[in-house]
Order: sequence, then structure tokens, then C-alpha cells
Amino acid sequence: MNVAIVGGGASGVFCAIELKRRLPSAQITIYESNSKILAKLEITGGGRCNLTNSSLSELGDIERISPKELEKFYPRGASLMKRALASLSQRQTMQWFENEGVKLTIQEDGCVFPASQNAMEIVSMFKRRLKELDIKVVCNKKIENIEALQEDIIVITAGGQPSPSGFAMLQTTKYKDIEIVPPCPSLFTFNIDCAPLKRLAGCVVEAAAVSLASTRFTSNGALLITDWGVSGPAILKLSSYAARYLKEKSYQAELIINWLGADYSSASKILKGHIESAAAKKLLNIPLRGLTGRLWELIVSRSGIREDITAAEIGTKGFNRLVNTLINDTYPITGKGRFKDEFVTCGGVAIKEIALATMQCKRYPNLYFAGEIIDIDAITGGYNLQAAWSTGYTAARSIALNNTLTQQA
Repeated sequence: MNVAIVGGGASGVFCAIELKRRLPSAQITIYESNSKILAKLEITGGGRCNLTNSSLSELGDIERISPKELEKFYPRGASLMKRALASLSQRQTMQWFENEGVKLTIQEDGCVFPASQNAMEIVSMFKRRLKELDIKVVCNKKIENIEALQEDIIVITAGGQPSPSGFAMLQTTKYKDIEIVPPCPSLFTFNIDCAPLKRLAGCVVEAAAVSLASTRFTSNGALLITDWGVSGPAILKLSSYAARYLKEKSYQAELIINWLGADYSSASKILKGHIESAAAKKLLNIPLRGLTGRLWELIVSRSGIREDITAAEIGTKGFNRLVNTLINDTYPITGKGRFKDEFVTCGGVAIKEIALATMQCKRYPNLYFAGEIIDIDAITGGYNLQAAWSTGYTAARSIALNNTLTQQA
């Protein structure tokens, strides 16, 4: 059996290796449009390769959780990921890499990296396995029309596409009736039109909560102030959750920052205790724990409180304004920034076109999909790569099983 894998990224290479091990007689060719395979993997996780995230294990038995619970990690494609993770879980993924000789380390936030903190260790390992298994790799080969491929089975693993033209290989062939969800960016930072905030570039708040005004989109985590606006895990998660909404709004919206990540009652208690412990001191000189002095000055200023008063002189109205600013500080989003060099999109082949248990196209049994080419994407932290491993693994297992059953028949 001859198999064509279109796309030499994480899901395509993983699928090829797993399939060849399950079906040694298969002749597998990876077609990559760029000059080398795994180029995106080299830069993921800031060049350290965030392979997966251990937080997925905390959900418990994947068979018992609902797709709704997975949506906080996979805003799009949660139903597919429920089945894919049942095939290859986060723990099984970690074991797979350890079996390949890759030592792993887990950070406090659950992000899993190679102990070497070097993505090239993963890239080199994959390239060695491809060579050992005699899997053919053809680079600088852009597939314009997959109908022209001569292989028996085709697996599309071409990754996320920034524009509809990226799906031309499907739309100009007999497969053109496959529904494509229009792509749009996910995982991006926010441009903020506020000079006083941008002057605090480099300031980090570890436990902020952020939301978009007049919507239900919200997230929490570390927030980084930059010279163009805001970034950090809290912002990147929010951008993922609200990717399509923000595109519809032309990336113009109101960002609400809760600097304490607390509700009004809790924030009031925190501030009251803080003020009582330093009543005689100048308010500007006693920043709340977790806030830098410069950020505290901005928050006090935005609350309309004079710079010269002591904590004891703040008064009820000033106290209430300060609490409101701490938990409800609003800034205009004027555009989006790109998340480093890691371009993630939502959109792609519609989930309804794919058999969830196999990654096989429902309309065309010789066609499979895996990875970000599908309308599936995740928040930052290793979840997108886990989707690549799990969907690639599922496709490989299904192809091998179908071939075995065919031979037996």
C-alpha cells in the first residue's frame, strides 16, 4: 500500500512514523512545500518545544468528561479531541517520547518540555526515525491538487492556513465539496491605545483576569504589559477563546483587566487590610502585593485619587473607585499583534466532515486529515501539539487497521 502524507509538520511526521511501525510494508512519502520538514516545531515553545501539557491528566478519565469541559483547552474541536485523546492521551504521549530516548521535564504550569530545553532534540529524533524506517521525504514540493497524487491513501497534515487559498489543494479537485471553515488568526497579543500603560512595558502581573466587555469571553493567568499593549498567557487564552468574535469586530473591542483576579468583595477586603496596615503612609508608596510600584501608581491615577494623600485619607468614595479600577480597569483594543513566530489559526476542514474515531473523511474513504488543517485549535501551553500527536496517531492506527481488515477479507 502506498501512502501520501501532505505536510511535513508535527502531525504528518508523527503519523508517518506510527503508521510505518504498524504497517512495515507500507510505502510512505511525506510531501513538504518548504525547504525542510518540522520548521514550525523548531520554534515552538520559544525554541524549547512545548510537547504537551500535564493539566489534561487532571481531567480524569477522558471517556467520562464532556466536550464542554475540553473547550477551556480546545475552543474549537473539543468533540474531536475527546476521541483523539482516547486514542493517545497526554500521558501516553509523554511515554512515547520517553521511549524514544527523550527525557522530559514538567513545569509548574503543566507545560511539558524536553529536559534539554531544546526543540532541535525533538526534530533530530524525528529525522532519525524517518531515515531508519525508510520513509521518503520530498521537500520543496507544493501539492496543488491532491487528485494528482498516485498513492492509495492520502493524509492531509498541511497545518493551519492563514487564508482560504491555503485549501486550494482540496477546492480544485473532486474533493471540493468538503466544507472548509474560513480561517482566522488565534493566539495573538492585543494592541492597546494607552500611552501610560505602554510606558510600563515589561511589567508582569502573575494572577490577573481579563475579559471582553459585553461578552462572556474571559480568561486568567499571567499578564505582560508590552510596548504595544498586553500579552502573556491570560491574553493569549482570551484571544483563542474570542478569535472569531474579534475578527468580526476588526480587532476593535474593550478589554477589562482585573489586576487582582478577585471579585469585588474579596478585592475590598484585600485593599481594606492593606490600607489599615499602612494608614499613615503615602498611598502611592504602598503598592498592593503582586503589583509593581509603577503599575500601582497608574491604577491610583486612573482611580482619580490625588498623589499626595495618605492611605488613611482615601475616603469611602476614593476607596470604592480604587477597588473598581483594580478589578474593572478598561482599555481599548485597537488591533492584534502576532504571537512571536508561532502562527496558529482556527478554521479548516469542518469537524462534521471527519469520522472522529478514525480521522477518515466521511465522503472519501481514501482521505484522512490530522493536525491543524482541521478546524481545531487550542490555547497556548502545549495543547496544539498534543492535538497534532493525537490526531496523527489516530489516523495512522485507523489506516493500519483498515488495511489489515481488507487483507483478511
